[in-house]
Amino acid sequence: MNREEILEAVKEAMPEKRFIHTLGVEKTALELAEHYDIDAKQTSTAALLHDYAKYVDKEAMMAIMVEQKMDPKLFTYNQELWHAPVGAFLAKEKFGVEDEAVLQAIACHTTGNAAMSTLDKIIYLADYTEPNRSFPGVYKARRLSFDSLDAAMLFALANTITFLITKRQPIFPDTFEAYNYFARLQIEGEV
Repeated sequence: MNREEILEAVKEAMPEKRFIHTLGVEKTALELAEHYDIDAKQTSTAALLHDYAKYVDKEAMMAIMVEQKMDPKLFTYNQELWHAPVGAFLAKEKFGVEDEAVLQAIACHTTGNAAMSTLDKIIYLADYTEPNRSFPGVYKARRLSFDSLDAAMLFALANTITFLITKRQPIFPDTFEAYNYFARLQIEGEV
């Protein structure tokens, strides 16, 4: 599918506010991709499809997760995480996306992980910092995103974990592993 066909399908799958967010993620992701010399088509596709499954019925998502033998840990954490791996599945099944880099970027955009590619980081950070986001630290996160993806990931993950702790929410293990990975990079002077 081309960008216009994807846009049309994405717009139909979500409320207008989420569609505006998606366009902001694409804009930010493409700016980061240009800055870090990452393929624009991959970036655009991952950004446009990152929240495609966000409004899929929870029972339908659960059925896909069971059928596709997705990580069973997902069932014991907040259902808000489900749309990422389900979105990657739907990107492949409904939109014909075969590019594993794009599918991985969609799949890990909510939790992160300790083995993130540059594209993964770009989609994660674009989702976190797109122009419609407003929270304490967003300007710093935006600045860090263009200075160092790894430093920005450490900042974003630390803020996310702190937020979840204040809400007394469980934190998915991949998020902790990602935080620990980027914290180690900082300790070793690589961030």
